[in-house]
Amino acid sequence: MTLLALTKIGNQYWLFGGAGLICLIVFAALILHPALSSQGRLWEKAAAGFLSLFVLAALIVIGVVIGLVIVLYYPEIDEFLGGG
Repeated sequence: MTLLALTKIGNQYWLFGGAGLICLIVFAALILHPALSSQGRLWEKAAAGFLSLFVLAALIVIGVVIGLVIVLYYPEIDEFLGGG
């Protein structure tokens, strides 16, 4: 039953999941790793990792807000770009 449920997942879910995974890998490589490697003590590394989570949360909020603006104002954006 579980395998049958997995076969019905649409392509867009696989694409969104892959994009999310790529974003997490990029976050870990470009933000989390340098923040952790620049500190020496364990408590400093823990603090840097905790503060990096705030950066991740801010990036997620910015992406959601931009997405909502595009969804809410799509007719005006489409008209401005000459699509309709």
